[in-house]
Amino acid sequence: MIDIDADLAGTLAAYRTCEFATLARDGTPIAWPTAALRRPDGTLLVTTSLAFAQKALNVRRDGRVALLFSDRTASGLPHDAPTILVQGSAVCPEEIVTSPTGIEEYWAMLFDRQPHSRRYLVPPVRWLMGWYFTRLLISVTPWRVTTAAADPPGSAACVASGAPLGAGVIDQYPTAVLGFRDATGGPVLTRVRPVAADDAWALSGLDDAQPVAGPASLLVHRHDDRLDGLRNVLLRGELTRAAGGWLLRPHRLVDPGATGTLREAVGTLRAAHRRTASYLDRRGRTAPPVRWSEFQQVAATVRAG
Repeated sequence: MIDIDADLAGTLAAYRTCEFATLARDGTPIAWPTAALRRPDGTLLVTTSLAFAQKALNVRRDGRVALLFSDRTASGLPHDAPTILVQGSAVCPEEIVTSPTGIEEYWAMLFDRQPHSRRYLVPPVRWLMGWYFTRLLISVTPWRVTTAAADPPGSAACVASGAPLGAGVIDQYPTAVLGFRDATGGPVLTRVRPVAADDAWALSGLDDAQPVAGPASLLVHRHDDRLDGLRNVLLRGELTRAAGGWLLRPHRLVDPGATGTLREAVGTLRAAHRRTASYLDRRGRTAPPVRWSEFQQVAATVRAG
């Protein structure tokens, strides 16, 4: 395991979220925004609810992962703060965790940075949100840490041409996170400025990262200063070398949808309950009861702050 020096660890801790990439069955690095906590022993803790267990399943199949700390929203970091890429190996035990015991610092971080999540502990809301507190723990051991300039290379002023899959979504964001594989087959993440080019997305400034042609993805996401107003969209495709740079030829858009309306929120809740039940049923398991009072104690400590 490689350690992170104190200054860089402080920068990493200031980022409210990171992009966390695991390898899909076909080898595509799939990244989604998540919260990560650096532990005293140097490992990083990520958790996922059973409703969004795919990253855990990916880790159990192939433990190579990457975390990119690159979205400065609400971090208090200066504009020129570097992005931080952590590559490592991850493990995810089968244990289902429904208590903050042993990971109090992680939940305190969530309750502090995302205040609305404390409301999930109050009846009657908590009767709908048990799935949110039913989690799997992913522990990442870093083996490589690199930094990059805050602003990715490429020109935001490039004139787009064509309308590849994802047009109208990807181009609403000034930058995106590209997930690709290196020479070892492990995932790598970096910020890029994608530009529409016929049926593909043109990507510049990648040569230093030494990408390998093959399955890749583009992630765009945002949140406000209180980790609310979440929006994330993933574009899966094939990374290919082209004259003057690289192209991502997309073939699938994964859009979980917004949750701004009551109808969308109800749909999200139903899907979460359905996926949680499916995870348990396939394994013939029953989740342990959520330790509501223990979570409430952590939330109360944060409020008293």
